[in-house]
Amino acid sequence: MSSQPAIINVEFEPAATKNKNYQITIAPGILADLGSQMAQLQLGQKSNKVLVVSNPKILDYYGDRVLSSLAQAGFAANHFVIPAGERYKTTKWLYKIHDAAYANHLERNSTIVALGGGVIGDMAGFAAATWLRGINFVQVPTSLLAMVDAAIGGKTGVNHPQGKNLIGAFYQPRLVWIDPQVLSTLPSREFRAAIAEVIKYGVIWDAELFEILSQAKRLDQFRYVDANLLDTILYRCAKAKAEVVAKDEKEGGLRAILNYGHTVGHAIEMVTNYRLFNHGEAVALGMIAAGAIAVAMGLWDQESQDRQLELITKAKLPHKLPPNTDLNQIVTALSHDKKVEHGKVRFILPTAIGHTQISDRVSAELVIKVLQQSLTP
Repeated sequence: MSSQPAIINVEFEPAATKNKNYQITIAPGILADLGSQMAQLQLGQKSNKVLVVSNPKILDYYGDRVLSSLAQAGFAANHFVIPAGERYKTTKWLYKIHDAAYANHLERNSTIVALGGGVIGDMAGFAAATWLRGINFVQVPTSLLAMVDAAIGGKTGVNHPQGKNLIGAFYQPRLVWIDPQVLSTLPSREFRAAIAEVIKYGVIWDAELFEILSQAKRLDQFRYVDANLLDTILYRCAKAKAEVVAKDEKEGGLRAILNYGHTVGHAIEMVTNYRLFNHGEAVALGMIAAGAIAVAMGLWDQESQDRQLELITKAKLPHKLPPNTDLNQIVTALSHDKKVEHGKVRFILPTAIGHTQISDRVSAELVIKVLQQSLTP
């Protein structure tokens, strides 16, 4: 990557509340500068108390660096650890963050810092949104998935036993601080999973990014993605997310396209108890299904669907469900998706590479047929 920070402004027009606009900063080696940047934002002016929320492995890798940076900038920082994994994204563990906020005397001008991937960011953000009716929140994503998607845009929440992310709030961070050097410790499976979201941006918004990915020799491991390509991925995805969110913060229309692949993907996660596929893997399967639905409805062509599948395969992401998967359970889970309106499931369907449309006219029968044809071994 370039040594100069890439700065993307997330600007809501008009900004409904003070401090809603914020910056996404991307540069190698900036993790140690977090404290000074937060001080520049005057996050410690009225209360210097900070709670860093992380998981054990990430805290072991980067906790000392972050806590030291905060201390040097004059913050009184402590940490709270959540076990790694989607199955801990629950109200039980949300309350434990609240308990830590209480124990550390967090005040209305205190700050919660999310140091981790998407699960940590979602949970820490929801805790910040709900502690004392809202305190400062800073995103420090350590996974590629969080860097390109989850850490940007203010979606926070936890899962309900009957569905993913059914409990949550839109709550924007004060800062998103991205140091791509931390990706060197990211497990290969997590890196691959994030590429699903990168491909998503190519399909829904950025046809040039899709072409760039198509030309890459490999996308399945961090070490095979050169610095220039990583720079491009991080910047273009973050910029795309920022542009969409700024136009539609609370998913009244345009922002729904960011859910491409997520409708079926979330249902797959749910029926497999969040244990068989991680989020990105499920999204990859969901994109294959959404593309196949679009082909069946005559919205886009088979060649584009094949090109999407080629990228998913290049990233070594799953493209089939396990044998004997109950497809009816997936369809049932779709009815509990948070994007359901007036009892109808809204699907994000591609019409061309870089373009999509929203449809609530996809029948359960078509979904079953597509799952059988495109995802069944």
